[in-house]
Amino acid sequence: MAGTPDLARVGLCAGCRHARIIESKRSAFWLCERSRTDPRFPRYPALPVLRCSGFEPLPPGASPDATPAA
Repeated sequence: MAGTPDLARVGLCAGCRHARIIESKRSAFWLCERSRTDPRFPRYPALPVLRCSGFEPLPPGASPDATPAA
């Protein structure tokens, strides 16, 4: 990974089931999967996300999936 994200700086996305981490060689971006079907949600939200109507918590012990950038 490009670096361990400071989860406090990410906000709600760090614990949301719809968040995916997109990694490149130098950085990581947080993708909102809800943006694929609902235009109210930005594809890459400005962090930290402090409020979100689409937030759904991850199951216990789970973490957002990391996807390498193409």
